[in-house]
Amino acid sequence: MEAMPTSRCVPATRVRVRNYSAEADLLKALGDPHRLNIVAVLASTPHAVCVCDLVDGLPIGQSSVSHHLAILRDAGIVKSERRGNWAYYTLVPGLRLRLRTAFSEILPTAKRLARAS
Repeated sequence: MEAMPTSRCVPATRVRVRNYSAEADLLKALGDPHRLNIVAVLASTPHAVCVCDLVDGLPIGQSSVSHHLAILRDAGIVKSERRGNWAYYTLVPGLRLRLRTAFSEILPTAKRLARAS
């Protein structure tokens, strides 16, 4: 059987396979509205936030808040400190840079695309 000729309306795209595991893990941890809410709260305050405030402010129960915080902590997005009976949470230093780097790897700028051509 003869191969059917194909005509293109755009140049062929070179597909480069890359390991995006680290980026996927980071985005997966952020891939929940409640976790994004927690990150937004922590990002909007200059001090640590008591877990009690998150429990009071989110429309989910204490065990769900703890579950979401554990996912964020395991992903290296938040850190906690015990003060008496309560845990206080902050974003890890460098998170904004880590997110910016992850997105720039996935969505390169036009300048970077031009260099790669």
